Amino acid sequence: MRGLIGKKIGMTQVFGDHGTMVPVTVVDAGPCVVTQVKTENKDGYTSVQLGFGERKEKHTNKPMKGMFDKAKTTPKRILSEFEPIQGFDYKVGQEFGAAIFKEGDIVNVTGTSKGKGFAGVMKRHGFSGGPKTHGQREYDRAPGSIGQGSDPSRVYKGMRMAGHMGVEKVTVRNLEIVRVDSGKNQLLIKGAVPGVQNSFILIKK
Repeated sequence: MRGLIGKKIGMTQVFGDHGTMVPVTVVDAGPCVVTQVKTENKDGYTSVQLGFGERKEKHTNKPMKGMFDKAKTTPKRILSEFEPIQGFDYKVGQEFGAAIFKEGDIVNVTGTSKGKGFAGVMKRHGFSGGPKTHGQREYDRAPGSIGQGSDPSRVYKGMRMAGHMGVEKVTVRNLEIVRVDSGKNQLLIKGAVPGVQNSFILIKK
């Protein structure tokens, strides 16, 4: 497999060979079950669909339950597709765990960022704020002008303004896997990954 679905447990620290402290994120990576194998002839493209996390049967609709029964597995909370490795024979019902990674692997981690509510332009976009002198009084953190005068007499689309911040799909690239615990299906990934504790993430080689 080129990747797995995981769950972010939290952050801690480990010490390297030379005594250097390394901040790491602990991730439960698997076991992920192959729930569907998509082919060019049948689906128009090739991919491997994995399922992770347990879902109560009463919260699973009948079409999804039929798919899980066909894969001979329990209903899963998260489904995601990954690019298959050419030449590998994937079978529905196969399980993959943290053992597909090794120490030193470089991965991309995708998750949903923390929600920060309504935020101003300084926090949301990194604006520097208004002048602190020359008669300035109550607009220290204001965005300033957002457009022109009579021409074009409108605000351009995509203008950076205050608004809802966070809860977006974020990918952090080139993170190193520091340790792999195949027994517990856990990965220690160097640095921080997107999302809150117990949120689901995608780990891709």
